[in-house]
Amino acid sequence: MNLILLLDDDFVDQSRARLSGRRLEYVRAVHRATIGDRLRVGRFGGSVGYGVVTRLDDAVLELDVVLDTEPPPPAPLTLILALPRPKALRRVLQCVATIGVKRLVLVNSWRVEKSFWASPALGAAALREQLMLGLEQGGDTMPPTVELRRRFKPFVEDEVPQLISGTRALVAHPKAADACPRAVSEPVTLAIGPEGGFIEYELDLLVAHGFEPVTLGPRPLRVEHAVPALLGRIL
Repeated sequence: MNLILLLDDDFVDQSRARLSGRRLEYVRAVHRATIGDRLRVGRFGGSVGYGVVTRLDDAVLELDVVLDTEPPPPAPLTLILALPRPKALRRVLQCVATIGVKRLVLVNSWRVEKSFWASPALGAAALREQLMLGLEQGGDTMPPTVELRRRFKPFVEDEVPQLISGTRALVAHPKAADACPRAVSEPVTLAIGPEGGFIEYELDLLVAHGFEPVTLGPRPLRVEHAVPALLGRIL
């Protein structure tokens, strides 16, 4: 936890916050904080700053808070991702929040199991929990928006043209001829399929709407490994 995220409900008043639970245990066990220590904090969806510990016991942590710094700049990338299995989704959510992606669109695909869409991992509270963990790691406060699109063809035909406007649109595919570019200097829209990649029809539809197929090489990667590998290469 490189940043202690403060929620609106944590604030006793404008400059004082009170924490319990997971964040309290982390400060006690890892930071080994004592009264008077200064910790890096940020308000969820707002500014970054510091908090001075004024009370710390088994039940509660209180901080006098100063929020005077903007969070890190967003990554210039929108991620379109075929909905992965719930365990992988949790890792991906943390990854994109840590790296600074601010828009994640989860889409359906022929290889996506229908049961994934009924997973509790897609609930608002579950999504926020994983995004908070990623923000804490990345020292950020601004979570990505997470959008759900259950119909692939209408999404590509109706929304993709506007979504990719002004960006370089890349679709990761294991059998693509061209290598994924490095350190792209312009905004990017990146599409990543499920395990095994998009089927041929889906790939053709994306290409017809402006995407360039790219690959990381001959070794197949799980989605939770492909996402950070591609983001690290592109950004």
